[in-house]
Amino acid sequence: MSETNETGVLRTSVQVDGAAASYLTVERDGPAVLLLHGTYWSRVWLPVLGGLADAGLRPLAVDLPGLGRSGGELTPETATVPALADWVARFASALGLSGPVAVAGHDIGGAIAQHLLVHGGREVSRLALVNSVMYDSWPAPHVARFGGPGDVAGSAADDVLAARRRAVTAALGGAATEERIADYLDPWTTARARRSWLAMAGGADSRYTLDLVPALRRSTVPKLLIWGEDDGYEKVEYAERFASEIPRTTLIRVPDADHIPTENAPGRIARALGEFFTA
Repeated sequence: MSETNETGVLRTSVQVDGAAASYLTVERDGPAVLLLHGTYWSRVWLPVLGGLADAGLRPLAVDLPGLGRSGGELTPETATVPALADWVARFASALGLSGPVAVAGHDIGGAIAQHLLVHGGREVSRLALVNSVMYDSWPAPHVARFGGPGDVAGSAADDVLAARRRAVTAALGGAATEERIADYLDPWTTARARRSWLAMAGGADSRYTLDLVPALRRSTVPKLLIWGEDDGYEKVEYAERFASEIPRTTLIRVPDADHIPTENAPGRIARALGEFFTA
């Protein structure tokens, strides 16, 4: 089933591993760009999809299994960064994408994107990271508190919605409105999505990004960092270090923006991503 809203953004799905992989797109004939979310869902990319399409790109903002509008359910084994990178490669194959593909990642989606670049499964032509997990920045304390071995099936599930409300409100910063917060929280009103999120928290481990650093230092793939400067989770100092150590990296700082800067400065970010991916 497909659904198009008034802005021309289409939500549709494709089957991956026997379950519906839901994604947002704007139908264009241009080069595909995979847009990966982290502890949120594809909603983080919605403000920039039209701008990317206007740049001649075909944006594909997918919901990871069990999260957002996708079917399936994550387990601690399938919620690790390497396992999710493998799933994204299968999603790209299900769409019939061939050859190198451009990838952008937000939050833990940025760690998945880095893993794709280093370990393959899908050749990455250009990499953009938006307030992304990197080095040892994951898991953040507000996520780590849910990472205990008994939490996925335990009473912690009852606490997820309240904790996600606090996290979303902080991550949106000045863009937070009650309507927007409710929009972001909507998927977590289902127990399956809450369990999947808890599995992601349980699978969090900084070694998945730390182990990538030597290969990233050898990488010649162009890279763009876009960072909301007020992020209290993925601090801009991580981006500064990455830009200084990893070749062919450009950092764009976004003032007065928090962890989800696509909501604070959608026009600027869409232009920056569009110019980068069409260069």
